[in-house]
Amino acid sequence: MTEASSIPDDDSVPPTDSAEPATPNTDSQRCGLIAIIGKPNVGKSTLLNALVGQKISITSRKAQTTRHRITGIRTVADSQFVFVDTPGFQTRHATALNRSLNKTVLGAVGDVDLVVFVVEAGKFTPADAKVLALFKPGIPVVLLANKLDEIHRRGDVAPWIQEMATRHEFAEVVPMSAKNAKDVERLFAIFDKYLPQQPWMYAEDELTDRSEKFLAGETVREKLFRFTGDELPYTSTVVIDKFEEEPSPKHKRFVKIAATIVVERDGHKAMVIGDKGERLKRIGTEARQELEKLMDCKVFLEVWVKVRSGWADDEQRVRSFGYE
Repeated sequence: MTEASSIPDDDSVPPTDSAEPATPNTDSQRCGLIAIIGKPNVGKSTLLNALVGQKISITSRKAQTTRHRITGIRTVADSQFVFVDTPGFQTRHATALNRSLNKTVLGAVGDVDLVVFVVEAGKFTPADAKVLALFKPGIPVVLLANKLDEIHRRGDVAPWIQEMATRHEFAEVVPMSAKNAKDVERLFAIFDKYLPQQPWMYAEDELTDRSEKFLAGETVREKLFRFTGDELPYTSTVVIDKFEEEPSPKHKRFVKIAATIVVERDGHKAMVIGDKGERLKRIGTEARQELEKLMDCKVFLEVWVKVRSGWADDEQRVRSFGYE
């Protein structure tokens, strides 16, 4: 049995201003890769979205939401910051999926100009320590103590910072909250000094190197996690079966998308579909609405659910679902 949802309504999305900014002299340009690294659920994707100024990486309270290396781009004056958001480094379960995710993290750590090590302010767990052990000599590391807004007494952070300085020779220690716009903006001045002087890698107005098809799958997966909470194992995933742009007399752009939510058990499938299909319909509707804003187009989205037992520990199937 399969279920579909999200028949689009007739609302159209207004076009955005696409004026071309002037490109500065390449002789003065700076550009560098900055990896955002940390254990699961410390706020890496929230930070990336704030740095880029638009949502390109999905977020949820569920650990291990990010599963791919996602590049976010922000150009400020002569400097282009190329941020690499990575999956949380896994230390608990050695499935084929987790081995793939950890490989992505390890690849990012050694191939950047700066590492931003994200931890929760005032905390340092064994999982954090395993991430810290990955860092390679010669690459500067900024310790970003996130979620400062959750610390009731800021004075408690100072001894923690002193203790962290004994664990690694960090280039800088920055207590902050990714939800605070002023905290995020001051990061650019901190990061800028680590960018090499070289031409930009991307156009000034680019925000990510990921395709709209990829973002569609991630958006559906985010809504899946949002509406199932802890009921659904994190191994559930989303595959985009169709992503086609079609001519439309009513809309500037019209995109048809077919997505399949893959779960491991029949009980999980029933959970995703919900009573009379209501939960699946809500997942599809909210994903469609967000994609219409993100892509500035009209979207027709179908969402189906299929059971594929044991896929997360099947190397071939993990690769077929788009994981490296």
